Formats: sequence, C-alpha cells, structure tokens
Amino acid sequence: MKKKVFALCMAAVLVVSMVGCGKKPANEGKKAEPETETKDEVEDVTLKVWAPENQIQNGTMDSMTKSFQELHPEWNLTFTVETQGEDTAKDEILKDVGAAGDVFFFANDQLNELVNAGGLARLGGSAEDMVRSTMEEEVVNTVSIDDGIYGIPFTHNTFFMFYDKSLLNEEDIKSVESIMAKETPENVYNFCFDSAGGWMLGSWYYGAGLTIYGESQTDFAAGANWNNETGVAVTNYIIDLINNPKTAFADDVSLSELTEDHRIGAWFDGSWNYQLYKDALGDDLGVAVIPTFNPDGNDYQLKGFYGSKVIGVNAQSEHPDVAVAFAEFLGNEEMQIKRFEESGQVPTNIKAGESEAVQNDEVAKVIVEEVNVASVMQPISAEFSSKFWPNASAIATEIKTGEFNKENAKEKLDTFVSSLIVE
Repeated sequence: MKKKVFALCMAAVLVVSMVGCGKKPANEGKKAEPETETKDEVEDVTLKVWAPENQIQNGTMDSMTKSFQELHPEWNLTFTVETQGEDTAKDEILKDVGAAGDVFFFANDQLNELVNAGGLARLGGSAEDMVRSTMEEEVVNTVSIDDGIYGIPFTHNTFFMFYDKSLLNEEDIKSVESIMAKETPENVYNFCFDSAGGWMLGSWYYGAGLTIYGESQTDFAAGANWNNETGVAVTNYIIDLINNPKTAFADDVSLSELTEDHRIGAWFDGSWNYQLYKDALGDDLGVAVIPTFNPDGNDYQLKGFYGSKVIGVNAQSEHPDVAVAFAEFLGNEEMQIKRFEESGQVPTNIKAGESEAVQNDEVAKVIVEEVNVASVMQPISAEFSSKFWPNASAIATEIKTGEFNKENAKEKLDTFVSSLIVE
C-alpha cells in the first residue's frame, strides 16, 4: 500500500487508511450529540471516565476535568476516573458495557467489535463535524464505519525505535544486524525484543512482504501466507534473535530500569512513553525509524502497524449529551496540544500538528518518516481482530520457552495460518 505524507511543516501526520468493514450497526442513524438546549436548573451528572495511566499520573486528566466543569456551569459534574489502557479497553468494556466508562480511550482496531456489541456510540453534531473538519481524511477513516463516525482520534498509534546514544550511534541503528554486532559491556543488552501481543511481532512479517487477507487486508479468501518460505526464514531469524544472550525479552525485564542503568541499546515503543525514557537518559536518548533486517539474504524494512488512539462514548451512557460534550472537549485542538506537551502524544488535529512545539519535536518528525517508509495500516476488521490477536500473542512466548523452535517452525506456522481462516 503506497503511502504519502505531507511535509511536517505543512500539516500533521497523514496515513493511508481504509474504512473498516463490518455489519451495519443497530443504532445506525441515531447519533449521540452534545445537548444544545439551555437549562435553567443545574443538573447533577456523574461521569465515569476510563483513561490510560499516562494521562492520569501526570495530572492531565484531572486538569481537563476541572477545565470542562468551568466551561459548563449548567452541569454539576462528578468525575470518576479509572485507569484503563487503550490496548485492553475493548476486552474490559465487552465484559459489561453498562458498567464501563461513559467516556473511554481505545485503539482504533477495536472499533468494529465495540460497535457490533453496542458499546460505542455513533457521534453526530459538532463532535462529528470536529472530526471531519480538523483531521485529514485518512485519519478520519480510522474511526469510520459506513460513513458514520464512532470516536475522536487524538494521537497517532504506532511505535518507533528508541536507543541509548551512549551505546549505539546513528549508523549502528540502521539495521538489526548492526545493532546486534555492536560491542557492548557484558551486562548490557543490545536490543529488546517485544511482541506486544502480536502488535510489534507483525512488523517482521509485514516488513518481509507477507500479508494477512491480501494487500487489501479484507480479502478473507486469501488467508495468510506467513507459512511460506519467506515466513519460515523470518521466523527462524526471530528465533535466533530472541535466543541471543544480547537480546532482552520484554516480558522478562523492566525497560525503565534498563534505560536508567544504560543497559539496553535499542528498543521499540511509542510516543506515550517518551518522557519516561527522556527522564532516564536525558540527552543520551535517541529516536529513529525502526530498522531493516535480513532473514534470507535480503534487506527488508520492518513495517509497524499504524492506527489511531481514540476517545469514545459508551452507547449505554446515562448522560450521552454530557459524555459526548466531554469527549469532544478532550479531543479538541487545545487539549491535543496540552496532551502533547504533558505526555508527548503527537496530535491528529491538523492545526495542533502545525504548532511550533510539534513542528520542532523529534518524535513527531520520526512518526512522519515512519508512516512514509516503515508502516502498514493496522487492520480493523472484526475478522482480523477476533483471529489474529489471540493466535499471534503466544508465538514469541513459545519461542522464548523453546516450545516453538526451528525444528517445528513450519508446522507451527501452518497451524497459525489455519487459525486465521475465515469460513
């Protein structure tokens, strides 16, 4: 999929996306909108907000709730803010939609399942207008089903490479081979391998040109081809990499501790953890596009999933007008800039992306470059989500334990590919 991004000095990050496929939701045509009628009496409203830890610990969410209350004297607001990561929001919401947050943050690949389960409201009115008018079409598409808007994108969701400049230089980080070849002290890991439940694992296979459900990502009859000759070579490469004593395995270590001690050369993560590493390494922290690797005599550019992180409204909220108004506030230009300043999350709002602070930010520049050369749109179909994540999540763990090895790699890949068949 060919991707083009406007220059950073002209606009925020643009990405090639595709509209999610899925059955038409039952609430089609019924849009949740902010209440516009002026009320004489102050209404008591309690809102439950599910937000990621990085927006709670630094005080961002507390500040935003207070600012919202000041803007809306017609509501006497009580906020119940609970920690819930975007990556697992769907799983927790679907356990009991009625008990979930009125407003929550989630990764856009969860969109279809949340809508189909009746857990995500379709937005209308000024909230819908804000999404369509302040963000590029490709970003809007990450929250669109059948031309309906089901959330407010607030940051780009991808990962890139961090590295310790005291251990690796700009030449070292261009390829996995050069990262691993660098001589480092005995107690230092050159690289940290992180599957991230399959989210980062996919970059190795997509990078080598392999696909799931074809180039369109919705050709379900095409299945997956990760078990071909190239797929086996990639898998064997990963096996060697994970088993290399100079490779840390993310599930077994603390990256924050390793960075503080200058004991990790390079690792993958997202902008949401930038400040954590910056506090640990200061000027020794470097960021870059994820590198190339060579599993079969050919150099391949790793390609990470790209999507958006989104603010959504519970379709079963008892106060939909207030919930939508608060979600709209959280996703507006001013709050996106504030969130960027406090947690380093690059805005999806075009004007926010054109601000001087974003324009001069090294992370924003890396994300622009990565979207251009080292990314693939993260599939959002319910078929992909229901089959890929539960079956991909165990691959790296089984490699680490030895259960998945070079002797049975082809057999294991055959089983994995079979698990992705859509009847």
